[in-house]
Amino acid sequence: MKTIKILIVVLSVLLFAGITSAQDLKRVEFGLRYMPTIASIDFKAYNNDIVKGSVSFNQGFGIRMGFNLSKHVGIETEVDYYQISQSFRDLDLSNKVNIKYFNIPVLLSLNTNRESVVNLNVVVGPSFGINAGASIKSSGTSNTENVRAVAAVKKGDIGFAYGAGLEFALNSNHTLRLDLGYRGFYGLVKIDANKTSDNTYNVIANASRKTNAAYAGITFLF
Repeated sequence: MKTIKILIVVLSVLLFAGITSAQDLKRVEFGLRYMPTIASIDFKAYNNDIVKGSVSFNQGFGIRMGFNLSKHVGIETEVDYYQISQSFRDLDLSNKVNIKYFNIPVLLSLNTNRESVVNLNVVVGPSFGINAGASIKSSGTSNTENVRAVAAVKKGDIGFAYGAGLEFALNSNHTLRLDLGYRGFYGLVKIDANKTSDNTYNVIANASRKTNAAYAGITFLF
């Protein structure tokens, strides 16, 4: 508890000092990102056995909006889109599951110096997930008496986003920047939903989402 109080005091001092000193700081940021993502989810077989998912490489994209309180402290939010695409076998069926998500994190950003040519940043904060669709395609033969596999996922979840990045100024007034870094997400909510009917079973295991992504993008400061 004492540690948390100390952190709050330190952040308050940084905010006050930065806001009163950085008169010419570019406050508003907008960025576009490409985000290759590594993710894995576990699946549930027809007999309720857990099938460990293999790590898959997926494509992702994002936009970010930020506000600099000082050259060291800022607040930003992102809208990141990505999909998980994984395959697994169950009985004699080959199943391919696709799940699409929007992640919307709200992050505290700590920076070495927003006004310098090179800036190192660390971010952390809550993240809200929105399921944009889930599907499963099965091929092969099944002896499950017409019981059908489905991918039933909750509409939303919540967790923590965190990461770090490096920014490189691309022009003389440092308003156009190359943005490189890492973004992680740790879910706090189980993503599996109830099956849709009596003749189906849900292949999504009772587990939360965890993703790791690199990113590369361009940021504009106003």
